[in-house]
Amino acid sequence: MFRRQGDRYVANLAMDEVRVLRKVASEVVGLLTDGFDHSDPVVGRLFPEVYPDDSASTAEFRRYTEGDLKTAKIDQAGAILAALPDSAGESGGEVRLDAEAAEAWLRALNDARLAMGVRLEIKDGTDLGEELDDAVAEDPSSSRVFQLSVYAYLGYLQESLLNSLID
Repeated sequence: MFRRQGDRYVANLAMDEVRVLRKVASEVVGLLTDGFDHSDPVVGRLFPEVYPDDSASTAEFRRYTEGDLKTAKIDQAGAILAALPDSAGESGGEVRLDAEAAEAWLRALNDARLAMGVRLEIKDGTDLGEELDDAVAEDPSSSRVFQLSVYAYLGYLQESLLNSLID
């Protein structure tokens, strides 16, 4: 998918991929703005307690760091939105990232996968292929099948971008 062209990282995306990435990045922004709630397990995963046994120290740490971290995460999701081709077309288009944008994409894709992983109850030992097969067997048209597919796609995209950065 992603390949290196000089000092850029380039991928051609189908319109469905553009739509999925636009929706995922927008949902991350929404989670970090309108939907920001520390009782939400997704927020807890994206902003883990630094001192799990000391709530006062965790609160103090958050007071000094959370705003900047939230802003960075929103900006990273914004980097995805800014680089996507115009959604008015029907054929998708090309994404061209410089090194800074590519790193922002990697962090934003990671945040999106962490968020989806919490919602989908994906654990460290979860076999994603098996999970997807089970969901398809239960109901091939379910939202879970779609969400697991998006989760897998984001992982593929992240790996592709990372490999192009390393090459």
